[in-house]
Amino acid sequence: MSDVTVSSKGWVVIPAEYRRKYDLRPGDRVTIVDYGGHLTVMPVPKDPIREGRGLLAGQPSLTKALLKERAEERRREDRRMARLRS
Repeated sequence: MSDVTVSSKGWVVIPAEYRRKYDLRPGDRVTIVDYGGHLTVMPVPKDPIREGRGLLAGQPSLTKALLKERAEERRREDRRMARLRS
């Protein structure tokens, strides 16, 4: 943890140890997030698509769940239509 000072222009210098740790270079972008009284500085991914790839690996497939639900709905509808015809 490091203490930094806010300048009169609102500038804050990120300490060198954190710039090295997070590979922050001049011109890189960061996001400031307000977590209800706590400010967090987060690096903006250079390639958000690549960074997000595999993020949900091991989680249930939403596509499979949707297809399963649609198949169940189709069976219910077929049964309902068969009852109406008889």
